Amino acid sequence: MRILENDFLKVETADFGAELSGIFDKENNRQVLWGADPAYWARHAPVLFPFVGKVNGGFYTHKGIKYPMGQHGFARDMEFEYLGSDGKSLSHRLKSDENTKKVYPFDFELTITHSLEGRCLTVGYEVKNTGAETMYFSIGAHPAFNCPVLPGTEKRDYFAKLGEGKLKYVLIDGESGSVMYKDEKETDGLIRLEESLFDNDALIFDRGQVEKASILYPDMTPYITVSCKGFDSFGLWSKPKAGAPYVCLEPWIGRCDNEGFEGELKDKYGERSLEAGESFFAEFTIETA
Repeated sequence: MRILENDFLKVETADFGAELSGIFDKENNRQVLWGADPAYWARHAPVLFPFVGKVNGGFYTHKGIKYPMGQHGFARDMEFEYLGSDGKSLSHRLKSDENTKKVYPFDFELTITHSLEGRCLTVGYEVKNTGAETMYFSIGAHPAFNCPVLPGTEKRDYFAKLGEGKLKYVLIDGESGSVMYKDEKETDGLIRLEESLFDNDALIFDRGQVEKASILYPDMTPYITVSCKGFDSFGLWSKPKAGAPYVCLEPWIGRCDNEGFEGELKDKYGERSLEAGESFFAEFTIETA
């Protein structure tokens, strides 16, 4: 386990998956990040790369060739190289190899950097195309936060604040894992975290509607805030119908397929591309109150 620590927070990351594994709030003497209890969900905050969500039918097509791909890609289940720390930040790197190219035919380097300042953790993603052809990818975060956290409260006493006014969202088809993009729904930017909210899996907000998302205490003050300007899609999720004591705030670049999509990878919803030698960078922050 790799550690960053200051007067306010102790942050832990793992070499496996470069996964953020702990955010301990010293002032309030509590763990903020979900503890990966397998009774509900055995992960803390997996990195989603080179796909976010499922691909329709369990495979995608690139230049006419079909490749199998599991949910959220493969980075979360691979050992990253630890690049070191300067005390305020630390980095991990994953490179393509013979095994990744069996399911994802691109040469790449993915570098993930965690940086800590005050009560704010910044997570940076750098994707580099180290190959000779155009590369296509999605990338996203899946951090889960303990909720409820105050004695005598339930999850439904808390709120998610995703913006001002009305927002539009879509749901996931439980059978295919694809987005029912033709059935757009509307909600307020302030959402009570009722258990039934996640009966149909995640709520997905596209078109850059969510640039900042917070979980609010019952008194409506912030508990956790994720700032993610530049991430096109955003997922709000907790395990459906399970009474799971956590909520995920998920900034994504790209997402699962639209329902019925059978086209080429380059035409997948929200897909990003890099020419040979090009790099892409994005970052988001997690701030505790």
